[in-house]
Amino acid sequence: MSGTERFLADAAARGLDVQLVERSAARSLEEAAEILGITPADIVKSLVVKHRDGSFLFALIPGDRQISWAKLRALVGVNKLSLPHADVAFAATGYERGTITPLGSSTPWPVYADASIAGRRISMGAGAHGHSAFVDADALTAALGAVVADISEPN
Repeated sequence: MSGTERFLADAAARGLDVQLVERSAARSLEEAAEILGITPADIVKSLVVKHRDGSFLFALIPGDRQISWAKLRALVGVNKLSLPHADVAFAATGYERGTITPLGSSTPWPVYADASIAGRRISMGAGAHGHSAFVDADALTAALGAVVADISEPN
């Protein structure tokens, strides 16, 4: 099953309405936003974060912001988190960097979403290069059972 097929199957199983769109390759977040006709803040990055114990979590962060490591560590209750190498992220999710999404992940890791995405229609990775998905952020976080909190800071 392809990445987009896993993405769409998981969304359907959760009753989540997603709009999958094909787009040309982008060299940056800003370029991807321009192609999609949205702002960088409307693109939500699905970041794979590694615990010291070897487990992972997803952090959903708006494109114009970055993870606040201090806030995320405090929320998770640990003193060490890190971004794994691309091959480790692939092994943890079944998705390549730039396509990662919690939907359809090979392992359903916990999801933490930045509170600033609440109430918005967002775009996110859809499991394959050249594809993005649009979804209501509140429906997404509810469907994923995500912890919604302030976990980001300005770039």
